[in-house]
Amino acid sequence: MTKTRIGIIFGGRSGEHEISVRSAKTVIQQIDQNKYEVIPIAISKEGQWLNPADSAAMLPAGSQELLAEDNEKYTDEPVALLGDTAYSGLAKLGPNDNKGNYPLDVVFPVLHGTFGEDGTIQGLFEMAGIPYIGCGVLGSACGMDKVTMKALFREAGLPICRHTWFLRGDFEKDPAGVTEKVKKELGYPVFVKPANLGSSVGVSRADTDESFRKAVELAAEYDRKIIVEENLDMREIECAVMGNDDPQASLPGEYILHDESKKFLDYTEKYAGTGNNEFVVPAPISEELTKKIQELAIRAFKAIDASGLARVDFFLRKDRGTLLVNEINTMPGLTDASGFPKMWAGTGLEFPEVIDTLVKLAIERHADLAKNKNCL
Repeated sequence: MTKTRIGIIFGGRSGEHEISVRSAKTVIQQIDQNKYEVIPIAISKEGQWLNPADSAAMLPAGSQELLAEDNEKYTDEPVALLGDTAYSGLAKLGPNDNKGNYPLDVVFPVLHGTFGEDGTIQGLFEMAGIPYIGCGVLGSACGMDKVTMKALFREAGLPICRHTWFLRGDFEKDPAGVTEKVKKELGYPVFVKPANLGSSVGVSRADTDESFRKAVELAAEYDRKIIVEENLDMREIECAVMGNDDPQASLPGEYILHDESKKFLDYTEKYAGTGNNEFVVPAPISEELTKKIQELAIRAFKAIDASGLARVDFFLRKDRGTLLVNEINTMPGLTDASGFPKMWAGTGLEFPEVIDTLVKLAIERHADLAKNKNCL
């Protein structure tokens, strides 16, 4: 049986670089080696694309052992692997380079955050005319920018929390004015976030003018646009979605914090294995609320024109019992600590089957795009 040649792209110029490496490790460990020939393609923190041999060296030993031993047969120009279109315009082999150019059948960009989840690399795949897993350019861009995302959610009639936003330059010019605006519209405490990032990177809580200033300075290290959200006494519930035109939702899951003195589930709590939280599937909620979450997750998925996969995060208010759509992640974490694979496993679909489904969806979307005139 001919194997499908799949390129796993990971790393990238993002504050979520390490999470991407961990996600790639899990995908490589879980993918059906009998069906796929896996070609790793790493992007360094500086933005350099590495050839498959050097890319494999960035992965943990356990993942390296699962890769083909002949990774060195591939070209030293990794962009050439995207195919003839990308190769002719973006990469050239040297005159003495006798390594092969083996175009990929499909690409899995296991990239989180900027330059990976925001539509930029998806545009490259579109130009190259290669099937890729995940949302297209528009869905990725809208899902990455929390301000635009919430505007689309509001337009779709989805319930969202109160929030406001401003540019880094606005705060630099008039910090007092921006602070007063936030206090007037939301009041303390608030959560301050970079508009274009995930994995809780750059996120902090502010209770005073001084802590707000520090929170803005942190968020501004990662993005020029900063979003501020109201603080709520709530539970955080997630739902995984897969599909193209007819998406399906998993059973919801919930992060349970054992130490409730923690103000929120930050980066360390999610990924450092502190033992202070566990992800429970299904979430301990009613069947009626489960169905409501699944319905809203699919509506949120469609609101940004998503495709392939996404994770939709919800707030369940403890004071009113109302449900709010917080955000959508168009390339959710796929690590052993991540909710997306756990929610599908709890729904009856193990991770190797999830990967199979995602590959089929990528090829399906590529074929549908090919129906357009002057395309592919």
